[in-house]
Amino acid sequence: MSLPSADSNACAASVQPSASASSEPTEFIRSRRSSIIAAIFLMATSAIGPGFITQTATFTTKLGAAFAFGILASVLIDFVVQINIWRMVALARRDASSLANAALPGSGHVLALLVMFGGLVFNVGNIAGAGLGLDALMGLPPAWGGALSAAIALGIFASRRAGMAVDKLIIFLGILMIALTVYVAIVSGPPVGEALRQTVMPEVVDWVMITTIVGGTVGGYITYAGAHRLLDRGMTGEENLKAVTSGALNGIAVTGVMRYVLFLAILGVVSGGVVIDISGKGANPAAQAFQAAAGNLGLRFFGLVLWAAAITSVIGAAYTSMSFLSAFRPGISESARNKATVVFILVSLAVFLGLGKAPSALLVFAGGFNGLILPLGMTLFMYVGWARPDLLGGKPYSRPLLMLGSAVCLLTWYMGYKSFGGVFKFIMG
Repeated sequence: MSLPSADSNACAASVQPSASASSEPTEFIRSRRSSIIAAIFLMATSAIGPGFITQTATFTTKLGAAFAFGILASVLIDFVVQINIWRMVALARRDASSLANAALPGSGHVLALLVMFGGLVFNVGNIAGAGLGLDALMGLPPAWGGALSAAIALGIFASRRAGMAVDKLIIFLGILMIALTVYVAIVSGPPVGEALRQTVMPEVVDWVMITTIVGGTVGGYITYAGAHRLLDRGMTGEENLKAVTSGALNGIAVTGVMRYVLFLAILGVVSGGVVIDISGKGANPAAQAFQAAAGNLGLRFFGLVLWAAAITSVIGAAYTSMSFLSAFRPGISESARNKATVVFILVSLAVFLGLGKAPSALLVFAGGFNGLILPLGMTLFMYVGWARPDLLGGKPYSRPLLMLGSAVCLLTWYMGYKSFGGVFKFIMG
């Protein structure tokens, strides 16, 4: 399934390699740039969604400046994960589940099931985030806000002509979120020196929180969102590897900057003595922080940004999760996948309404659960890199990236082991 896009066919058809960079037609250059930007912002808006914002507000309130170490750890892990996944999918010219099945028969089916279930959990959190956004924007109850937002997302996804508008909206909202958060960070006056010190020398290290923030920015479906977007656009093969790597780096840079700036904004509010409610009983910690720093106008503006970010995240989660359906039905038609996507969003809404849990609790749990899925996917990709280079174009894969990837893979297994029980307490407690 391809995300609705007015220029997707042109992009897919225009990525044949040319003899030299100087002889590439202008249309090819524009198409490749469009493909990379679309992948960057699909990954970035999935990572900079309502779950990430709520998690950062919750954990900064709990740990204060010590959470800076968690931010650094998540950025470094994201870097290694995304670089490896994007490059391997591009070199293999196939999606993650197909690559896994080619390396270890059946493993792609397991990965697909976990990613789709994790995407469902995350989409429940995304719909909850939309409810939080409309609550902050106009005081609409989260359940009603979530239902209305899901209906709007279905309408956007069903319209094939809306693809170009969605891409532009994603880019605009990413810039808007960064700009607003920078403003709040400046107004709140965070202790930057203390934050920088505890970035490398933390007083407290909480593995549950680190696993959750990693899961909220690169775990589950987010790991594959940008890579599968490039695959749909035809950005594959060694001839496009440099552009793919650059896109991954830029996507990580966008999410990394936003992550740290948001942390500083919340830290400034907390350090100023403002008490933020993180009980989970209907609390919206990020909205409280923005209101404390920028007043009622900041609260309304934040609600609008959070709601819009949630809508784009719903689309991103549905698109990437349903792209794994090919593991079970190779050659599935676009029409069938679109119907599955509609069902996926409706089920997400039903689960959200049925659980009746506080939206912030759902958002934090969603990141933690997807953080537990991450080690399995990384293990499969590291196996491909070390043992099956024939699936990656036949040439040996980068040894430095494999070593870094293997180290991160072991670390994510350790984090999952240390935090397994704690992650489920977010939803059970």
